[in-house]
Amino acid sequence: MSLKNRITEDMKDAMRARDTARLSTIRLLLAAVKQREVDERIELTDADVVAIIEKMIKQRKDSIAQFEAGHRADLADIERAETTVLNGYMPAALSDAEIDAEIASAVAAAGAGGIAAMGKVMAALKPRLAGRADMGAVSARVKAKLVG
Repeated sequence: MSLKNRITEDMKDAMRARDTARLSTIRLLLAAVKQREVDERIELTDADVVAIIEKMIKQRKDSIAQFEAGHRADLADIERAETTVLNGYMPAALSDAEIDAEIASAVAAAGAGGIAAMGKVMAALKPRLAGRADMGAVSARVKAKLVG
């Protein structure tokens, strides 16, 4: 079953269970997916849907930081609940050892000899690690490996 179909089925389940918080988050996600499909006139793949989910999670994290800075714990809690629902659709995260192995493989494949190859290595890693690792942390690790 595709990720989009799974999300649609989960929406139906949330409707039946009258779980309004979960239902609203899933509806937001499906609306974002449908909007992108209409805008680009394509059928989204699971990787495309994961990219949308990643973007939505990042937006929620930014909102949480803003709400906490504004002393609005009630709104921050709502955003955390939405993040939890969205994280349920993300692929399993890779361990540190698996990420290090992917980085070593990409560095070897790119023939990277210094920091100048950072872009080439990251371009090779992004499709392999998307949704399964924090790309900001991966970038820092790649930089450390190329420099040191």
